Amino acid sequence: MSQIGAPRGRTCSRSPRSRTLRTVATLTSAVLAVTVLAGCSSDDEADESRAAAQDNAPAARDKVADGGTVRWAIDALPTTLNSFQADADGATSRIAAAVLPSLYTLDERGRPQRNADYLESAQVVETEPKQVVLYKLNQQAVWSDGREIGAPDFVAQWRALSGRDTAYWTARNSGYERIEKIERGKNDLEVRVTFAKPYADWQSLFTPLYPKQVMGSPNSFNDGARTTLKATAGPFLLKSIDLKGGGVTLTRNPRWWGQAAKLDSIVLAAVPRSERAAALAAGKLDLAEIDRSTAERISLALRDARAGRNGAQAALAHGPGSGTTPSKALKSWALAHGSDVEKADAVQAARANNQQAIAQYAAAQDALAGYVVRKSLEPAYTQLSLNGESGPLADERVRRAVARAINRQELAESVLKPLGLPARPPGSHLALAGQAAYADSSDALGDQDTKEARALLADAGWVPGGAARKPAGTKAGSEAEEKAKAEKSGGGSTDSKKKAADTASDAQKKAADTASDEGLYIVGDDKPGDRRAPAPVIGAGGPENGTGILAPAPAAAVQSAALLARAEALDTGTGSGARAGGAHSVAKPDQGMAGAYAPRGTAAPVTVPESAQALGKDGKALSLRFVLPSGPGSESLRAVGDRIVRMLDAVGIRTEVTKVSDDSFFKDHVASGDYDLALYSWPASAFPATDARPIFAKPEPASDGSLLVEQNYSRVGTDRIDQLFDQAAGTLDEEEARDLVRQADARIWAAAGSIPLYQRPQLVAAKADLVNAGAWGLAGPRFQDIGYKKPETSKGAERNR
Repeated sequence: MSQIGAPRGRTCSRSPRSRTLRTVATLTSAVLAVTVLAGCSSDDEADESRAAAQDNAPAARDKVADGGTVRWAIDALPTTLNSFQADADGATSRIAAAVLPSLYTLDERGRPQRNADYLESAQVVETEPKQVVLYKLNQQAVWSDGREIGAPDFVAQWRALSGRDTAYWTARNSGYERIEKIERGKNDLEVRVTFAKPYADWQSLFTPLYPKQVMGSPNSFNDGARTTLKATAGPFLLKSIDLKGGGVTLTRNPRWWGQAAKLDSIVLAAVPRSERAAALAAGKLDLAEIDRSTAERISLALRDARAGRNGAQAALAHGPGSGTTPSKALKSWALAHGSDVEKADAVQAARANNQQAIAQYAAAQDALAGYVVRKSLEPAYTQLSLNGESGPLADERVRRAVARAINRQELAESVLKPLGLPARPPGSHLALAGQAAYADSSDALGDQDTKEARALLADAGWVPGGAARKPAGTKAGSEAEEKAKAEKSGGGSTDSKKKAADTASDAQKKAADTASDEGLYIVGDDKPGDRRAPAPVIGAGGPENGTGILAPAPAAAVQSAALLARAEALDTGTGSGARAGGAHSVAKPDQGMAGAYAPRGTAAPVTVPESAQALGKDGKALSLRFVLPSGPGSESLRAVGDRIVRMLDAVGIRTEVTKVSDDSFFKDHVASGDYDLALYSWPASAFPATDARPIFAKPEPASDGSLLVEQNYSRVGTDRIDQLFDQAAGTLDEEEARDLVRQADARIWAAAGSIPLYQRPQLVAAKADLVNAGAWGLAGPRFQDIGYKKPETSKGAERNR
């Protein structure tokens, strides 16, 4: 799994802002710890777009057999069981959801619903002079050690996560730092939480809720909860973690007061994405998130089974044996039994290997026919991040030009349409279709428009032929040329020649020590092999050193104001909504004319149209470094990257594509700012005023000259965006909070630091008789309902596996 939290160093928050850690999801990620926007609006309020349907084989509990085990794939064993630590991952979140209290769970529209297993009620009972939330707990709710869940657990978690005690190694404390005090209510089942200042996202707190034995001291929080939990309170218990076998076993909780879990146990098996097809074919898994290629292979196996073809027949139709024609088979037999012993041995060995491959493929297809593929849209979106810290993308006009050059609809269709999933690009950074706060604010930036992209680049000074033009004030000739003339006039001395030779030798040595850029392809070069880009300088002398200025260039002020006015008009109705720019004159390409020195009748040379020329400015070509992961699970991401490269090339932007290992992609490039363009994903923001703020907050300068970016890896932000987030978090009017979130999103679009491209596909392989499990979409699983469907031929019979 490639899930990275807030990196250490320059990206950590040193400001008084509350800390919120959100998990970054690349396309190699698996299950995410997703929290979704709280929009408690009425059901009759129409959404602009519907959420993708769930595909989890729903079944009533009386149709589900009691007993059995589900082997459920995770990417790796969790490094901690504490969801509030920096290295918590998807496996941590899955275990917590099954064994710990969740005061609110998510429905199919991604909206929080009170969990009656733990709460009888929870509501704001006072707003003046301060906000007070009263929790009334289910009187049957107890920890696995028999103790009632109550106020002491709430107090312990608040103190651990408030940020006041630095001995706790917490990854986030957003919301908890707003609490002033927690008290027992009229009885042990009531908990009163008083806030120092209003907090709209109070429903995000205390989920998951850990026992006071975990949260009560720094030692138990930091170390004790990494490998074990002293008490739990869910439909399942944490039985064991098998470090050698790579599995976590959860068993049915005998003290559980709610509806009993249908399964006896759940085994979370650590199986990397690249190995899941083989694990499914070997019958080692019952439920697993998969990639597109594995999904296609399962679908093919199902088609073969429905057509009456077994695995052996399928192997000959489309497997390893599908390329063997009768003539090839005859030739192979003849060579295998020919007089040339050496060749016969080689051919016989090849035939044996081929037969073995056919047998393995046939067995695998027979096994895969026992699974189904369940699909929906994952609660996460993939975005193109534009690093605005330095270089060409520090100019907001260039960022907007990149955004206007990209056809988001085409990219979404390329990923989702072949899977039969809705292929509409997200219109929001802060909510997904179906959520209460969702509104399409992309018009604040505008749709794909090649002419507008070129006009923005020209306004920023990036024009055809600009790479060959020297900056204003540059004198003709170079220092090297002047020095050569001087040496020539003086005849040159032996010492000077020796010095020149030594210099050349040093230059060769330095070149030998420079990192090789072999394999680097600069898109837009007519002859990439003839001109190589200089190796980047890393370190103090490198281009990324220091703090980049995020304010727009003076010439961009008018366009910036116009776009922000459009953003304001989208969400407040008070802005002018004027479209930036106007009519742009397009010069006709020079068709050439007969030269004075050409023979009469000679055709004049035709110049390359400006639209086909690469852009430059002050003698420098416009080239952006596009970093992509190179791992086996990132093929889809790279395919999207290739399409983006072609779209940018169409407006004259060159792209240096650099492929790096999955392990270093995020940590060493995205988080550190060593990129211009990058593709990665964010999970849907639960309570965006809280969770999304650090992702889009304006970077702050540090004393050492670097930027403190929190999780804003595009390094693009504004004071107004921060203000809107703060206002949304501080109002208890739900409609007002949603409106403020939408306003913030419109301004995020206008800043053009992040371009949402598509909601990620969610593909899950499941045993055909497994119900209430699969692709949940925006919702979370209800663990106690997962199980195997009762056989229809034996009514009421229980299934034991």
